Amino acid sequence: MTFLLLSSAFLWMSFGLPFVPEFSEACLDFQIGCSYKFRNISIEFVSSVKTWSQARNTCMENGGQLLGVLTNPMIIFLDEISRGKDINQFSWWVEKQIQKEGHKPIIKIGDSCTYLRLNPLQVLMSDCNQTRGFLCSHDIALTKKNTLLAQHPRPKRSVEGMGANLNDIDIFLEEAMSELRRVETTGGEPTNNVRDNFIKYLLEATQNLKSNNETIISHIINCSIGILHLSLTKCDLDRNPNPLSLFESILEIFWEISLLLGTDLKELFVLKHPLGTLYQITLIPEDIGNFTLGSVEDGERVKFPSFSALAPHLQGYSKIIAQLATFAYNPHPADESISGVLSNVVLRGDNGFNIRLTNLPERIQIYLPRPNATELLNNTFQLTREEQSVTTMNITDPEMTVIFSVEPNTNVSLKLTLSHGSPDSMPANTVIWNDTVGSRWLITPEMMRHTPGSWFVTTTIYDSETQNVTLRVTSFMNKCLFWNTEKNKWSTDGCMVGEDSTPELTQCLCNHLTLFGSSFFVMPNYVDISRTAELFATVNRNYVVLALLCVFFGLYLLTLLWACYADRRAQKGRKMTLLEDNHPGALYNYLISVQTGHRKNAGTSAIVTVTLSGSEGESSLHDLTDPDKKVFMRGNVDMFILATPFPLGDLQTLRLQHDNSGSHPAWYINKVVVQDLQTHRVWHFLCNCWLSAEKDAGITKKTFNAAKTHEIASFRNIFQSRTWTGFRDEHIWVSIMDPPSRSPFTRAQRVSCCMCLLLCTMAINIAFWNLPEDKNAAVLFSIGSFKLTWQEIIVGIQSGLLMFPINILIITIFRSIRPRIVSKSKKEDKEKANAQPSVVTVPTLLRDAEEVISLTCNFKRNQMSEIPHLETTADLLAALDKLHVLIQNIQGEIESDPHWVHCSRFLLAGLCHLLLGLHQLDEKHFSSSQEHQQILALTNLLVSKSEMVFSSHLTNCPPPVKKKKNSACCWLPWWCVFLGWFLLVSISGVSTFFTLLYGFQYGKEKSIKWVLSLGLSLFQSIFILQPLKVIGIAVFFALLLKPVAVEESEEVELVLKEQQNKCKLYTGRETL
Repeated sequence: MTFLLLSSAFLWMSFGLPFVPEFSEACLDFQIGCSYKFRNISIEFVSSVKTWSQARNTCMENGGQLLGVLTNPMIIFLDEISRGKDINQFSWWVEKQIQKEGHKPIIKIGDSCTYLRLNPLQVLMSDCNQTRGFLCSHDIALTKKNTLLAQHPRPKRSVEGMGANLNDIDIFLEEAMSELRRVETTGGEPTNNVRDNFIKYLLEATQNLKSNNETIISHIINCSIGILHLSLTKCDLDRNPNPLSLFESILEIFWEISLLLGTDLKELFVLKHPLGTLYQITLIPEDIGNFTLGSVEDGERVKFPSFSALAPHLQGYSKIIAQLATFAYNPHPADESISGVLSNVVLRGDNGFNIRLTNLPERIQIYLPRPNATELLNNTFQLTREEQSVTTMNITDPEMTVIFSVEPNTNVSLKLTLSHGSPDSMPANTVIWNDTVGSRWLITPEMMRHTPGSWFVTTTIYDSETQNVTLRVTSFMNKCLFWNTEKNKWSTDGCMVGEDSTPELTQCLCNHLTLFGSSFFVMPNYVDISRTAELFATVNRNYVVLALLCVFFGLYLLTLLWACYADRRAQKGRKMTLLEDNHPGALYNYLISVQTGHRKNAGTSAIVTVTLSGSEGESSLHDLTDPDKKVFMRGNVDMFILATPFPLGDLQTLRLQHDNSGSHPAWYINKVVVQDLQTHRVWHFLCNCWLSAEKDAGITKKTFNAAKTHEIASFRNIFQSRTWTGFRDEHIWVSIMDPPSRSPFTRAQRVSCCMCLLLCTMAINIAFWNLPEDKNAAVLFSIGSFKLTWQEIIVGIQSGLLMFPINILIITIFRSIRPRIVSKSKKEDKEKANAQPSVVTVPTLLRDAEEVISLTCNFKRNQMSEIPHLETTADLLAALDKLHVLIQNIQGEIESDPHWVHCSRFLLAGLCHLLLGLHQLDEKHFSSSQEHQQILALTNLLVSKSEMVFSSHLTNCPPPVKKKKNSACCWLPWWCVFLGWFLLVSISGVSTFFTLLYGFQYGKEKSIKWVLSLGLSLFQSIFILQPLKVIGIAVFFALLLKPVAVEESEEVELVLKEQQNKCKLYTGRETL
């Protein structure tokens, strides 16, 4: 039987950056243009040095190509012509994928190109942009034709050039190779038209061949694989997918080639190519029964059923061509996970048409190898008569077949029971084994009633004499599929998994012919909980996981103590400050949020003051201080309630300054956000500067303008704000050190969440880690005995992704709990109410009255002139007259607005305070009793009028803006903190238990290896997944141009209530 092996590989171009070689090489011993004739090939040694691309183009321009094949006779020939010549230091470019006879093609994609050295002959790789000589090969038959072609101008290269030369195979192949090079180097290629016409012309040219010239056929295979590869890797594959028939079109070309090379009776023809292998043989119908086609050594083969089963379909044929084509990858990607080798089985009669086999009484056996299959995990355990072993299988695909294997260490009878839902439910199937070497149980989809879910295999000792036995259990899932050409999808109809299936080789039993594939899945690791006491008893021999957990818990307790201490200190800083220098009668409130920067020494010890200026007025100078806490510390956000008598209108500027006092007065201010608590309007002041006598401009006083809308919504501002806030709040590990100062998510909770996530990571990692080791897994890098493989990277990524649900659940609960703000006790409020009022004197009365009148005069809209300093009670009477005029003017205002409402209320509060003080003074404090009565009467009149005016304007004024509910801020009740802690402790406990259980089951040696994968998973979580989440959220909101929302809290309401209490004490009235 003749065995013919054809190997081919397509030649790819490689482009790189310009390269300046350190030296050049040339064939100095051969004269320029020297050539040697070897059989029907002319080999030319070219000494002019060029890069690989230049060398290839030069060969093509002269009608040849770089040397691409080294047969044994050619190797001997090259040794002969170079013997005795001093050419060891010289080299010549050859094709990148040059093939030596008996070896696989050298396939390199990138900047590495192949060159040759002689004496002795060596095939080496180097940078393609180096320069050296090159070897051109010329087909003598094509060379003769070049003379004729030179007499006629050549048309422009295109796929149509192939169609115009279908009758001349040599010119056709030259056009095809040129078209492939054009497609490879042209953007947007191949187009649908170019691809379809290229394959069509290639098939027609193959069908027109009359001889089996190996060189021509090799070129045709090169072109077929080339257009397929370019089609599968084109840039617009997502938008413009290839037709489903693309792969079958290439197979049709291979079929035509096989007919040329292997149609002799009983002669096996084997064609190997980069896509796989094609096996073909021609037989008489009687010989095809029970015939095996393929390679038993490689595992890829098909065994036909008996002739009696095939006879009804083979009648009328004298010869039958049987063909098996195998492929290394899936030509029809779909939802199904197809792995390993795929096989296409075809029977073709002597009439040239395929023989359709369906519903055969005996099944065809197709063997599909899986070259990179991983070894199965063997679980070994002891089993006594009183115990049972339960194996859990999570079946997600109801068409999967489970191959379950149990190997006892002695001759024993075992009873295996299959059940769904729980081990104690009604058995779906039962089998009894009597085999000293163990048995395999094929659990088919029919046995599992095509039902997904949790299935259990219970193993018990059935032999009455055996007391205990050691069992080794393995299991995996498999599925056989075929490509349904009518529905264009993978299907399991008519196919089933055979008993000879292993993780390395799937046996499919099918009653029809088509393209076959298999899906494989290794069962997840399981642990027998009933062996808990036994496994925990091995702690003295395997303490690795326990020691690691003890270290983590020790670090957690130390960090938790620090976090609790830091939280107590931070709690004081969370207090919202009601400015002490707010006027008691001023009830128009602004919430000022001051964010100190995170630069080194950004906090200040100086006293800071602020002034707000708006379109309708300017506030007084206020000290931003708090007697109960330090303010303006590095990275803090301090919040103050500033009260003004009247609305300031649209805020325009904010003036900050400090007195340069204390040990570190320099202050880096990041930004200030001011919110009108009545209208809920917000103004942003983007500062980002130093207020310091020593740094930057050396100023301690600066005025900032309110940011424009486009400045607030700019990508840069939002991205920076979101990224910084994200790392301090969203990044669970980083936020432990410096969480947002006003976040309800405390450091202690963050530390505990990190510990819970760490334990969950360990549990998930160890459960999925000890999968069978992939011996073919690529080693990314190694240091000594340490090796990092791609399999370990995948396990780390998988564990990290599984952490997201747990991460979101627990952290969201803690972050969304409404802060429990404890208001002051009723006893404290009662003590304040019963506190002795301050002693009223004429100077204090005059000072308070002057303050009210001065604040009223500061607003231009009131149109009230400044008054001189009040020194006597006579001055007070004149000032009250001015207030009387103002109240009358306010009363005359026809149109009501917030300014007049708050103006009349402020005047009412000030006059009530004045009236309260007058009642505490007797006549002796005045120059005369008549003056006392006059001031008292006028004050009573003004109080009555101002109260009437206030009520009138309040009634006619448009209703205040209702606060919109922030849908993004859904607070949970404060008691949900207990739910969060319960989930945290529960998940941590369960994770710790299973981590220990798996660790004890794996043993000491495997547990040490597991620590490496755990480290990778933690590294990915802390330094990759979490930062990517933060940056992704920041980019998302920045693209939506959504600024960071202003922080609001119930604490604002409590502070405003405190402000109202101060007003009550000031006016002596419950309400105004």
